Amino acid sequence: MSRSLNRKQDIYRINRDLFVLSYGALVAQLCKDYERDEDVNKYLDAMGYNIGIRLIEDFLANTGIKKCRSYNETVDVIAKVAFKTYLGITPTLIGGNDGGNSFSLILDTNPLDDYVEELPPGRSSLSYCNLLSGIIRGALEMIHLPADVSFIQDRLKGDDVTEIGITFLQKSNERKSKRNK
Repeated sequence: MSRSLNRKQDIYRINRDLFVLSYGALVAQLCKDYERDEDVNKYLDAMGYNIGIRLIEDFLANTGIKKCRSYNETVDVIAKVAFKTYLGITPTLIGGNDGGNSFSLILDTNPLDDYVEELPPGRSSLSYCNLLSGIIRGALEMIHLPADVSFIQDRLKGDDVTEIGITFLQKSNERKSKRNK
């Protein structure tokens, strides 16, 4: 049993490393194809969105997660289950204690920038990991929870941590009133 578990972990690690290296090559090619960082950021977000709208089906089928009762519970599942499942990390959740609709995920480590020391010269507004924003946004939209998802802090831009902000576009009390109609 222990041997098969180690083999699964090795395969997971290889898949993750292959993805991270491929992602780096993709971003490098996009930087060659597009002059403006905004265009690269938009492309990465759109790519992530398309991944997210498909990935949510896999996530729900493989985890058995049922409908969350609040935004706080939803973001908690994203942090503790989705990130752990697909990236092998568990971000820290900040916000939502007041029943609001804005949250932050703090990533102490970000696998997408494991092999990146700094942004390319002249690319200071590049949001290198913008794919993650799109994935989260796409997945949430597929379960009828439209949200604005963006990077607030980024280690590649000199910040101490990487922080992803998630703001649900409906207040939680609006969702309840629509359900009661």
